[in-house]
Amino acid sequence: MSEVLEVGGRRIEVDAEGFLLDPADWDEAVAEAIAAREGIALTDEHWAVIRFMRAWLDEHGVAPAVRHAIRFVSEALGKGREGHNHLFRLFPLGYMQQACKIAGMRRPRAWSTG
Repeated sequence: MSEVLEVGGRRIEVDAEGFLLDPADWDEAVAEAIAAREGIALTDEHWAVIRFMRAWLDEHGVAPAVRHAIRFVSEALGKGREGHNHLFRLFPLGYMQQACKIAGMRRPRAWSTG
């Protein structure tokens, strides 16, 4: 079952959990709309993580594993040993549930319902 997200006059289909059905529909306006649905106001740090994830996707063809995102937050955002905790402060419902969704990644397989 899918839903429709209205973004800038476009109709973007998402699944029942809010993941894009077609990741090619993703752009920054879509990210903002998904984040708003998640109750997140995107800051520069959110955007840094999202852009890292998108670059990883472009280079590797898959979403980065959470350990790579934590390393990015630890090193590039200067959070050191607090990288894990900081990532989850940015995306409180979790990396897969919120960060991947907002960054336009496919729903992780572990969650696939069919």
